[in-house]
This record gives sequence, structure tokens and C-alpha cells, in this order.
Amino acid sequence: MNRYKQRLTLMLTAVLVPLTVACGTGRADSGAVSPGQQVTGVDWRVDSLTVGGTIRHAPATAHLRIDADGRAAGNLGCNQFSARATVQGDRITLGDLRTTRMACAPDRMDFERAFARALTTGTLVARGDDRTLTLTDGDGDLVHLSRHASG
Repeated sequence: MNRYKQRLTLMLTAVLVPLTVACGTGRADSGAVSPGQQVTGVDWRVDSLTVGGTIRHAPATAHLRIDADGRAAGNLGCNQFSARATVQGDRITLGDLRTTRMACAPDRMDFERAFARALTTGTLVARGDDRTLTLTDGDGDLVHLSRHASG
């Protein structure tokens, strides 16, 4: 389960970077990531996850950041994670996730499992605008993110 969560977290990180690049297109579902847009170095809050048409709201702790050196890190909702990330245009790929192994309330653990699955089902496609990103996995599931204010 922890490896699954780790992969999910890495996938999310990989997806968030391309979505950040898509900023400025106006519509979260229509803007492709462009080479000139900033993807790395942005703190993203995970707002929700849509799996099989069902929306799951994220715990307040869920977030993702991908740095220019290819490191991704964040929180799956309960556990911290880190991974290697590759961003190519609007495509994000995460390496194996490394996670902490804390146990949390069942609803948070359920979210983490679903989130990890979405991040690890293949290459993520990022779309977004200047404040939001949507990562789509190979099964059509969605990770909805918003830019987190620094500070």
C-alpha cells in the first residue's frame, strides 16, 4: 500500500508540473502546457480527485511541488512523499514514491490510495490556467489542483 501511495504521489507531482506550465490558457480543461510557462517551483494544493465520476475532496494537508532539479515532494493527505519527476511539455512522469508510513483516519487513507492510484496509472497530462491545474491519468481520472500562496 505504501508503494502504491508513493507512486500516486509521484504521479501527482509529475502531473502538477505540466499543469502549471499550462497556466494562462483560460480554461483548466482546455489549456495545453506551453514551453515558456513555469511548471517547477510552484506549490500546488490538491483540491479534489475525480475517480470513476465520483469526486473526493482532498484533506487540507494534500499538496505537491516539483523543483527544477527533478525532485518532487508533498503530502498525500496523511503521509509525506518524495520522488523523481520528469516534465516534458504537458506530460509528467514520476519515479517510485518514497513515503512515510503513518496511519490516519480511514477516510484520509482511502483518499491517499485513490490519489496514489491516479498518479501511477501512466503518464499524466496537465491542463490549466494561471491558478489551477488538472492532471488526467490514463484511465481518465482527474486530480484538481490550485496554486498555493507562498508564505
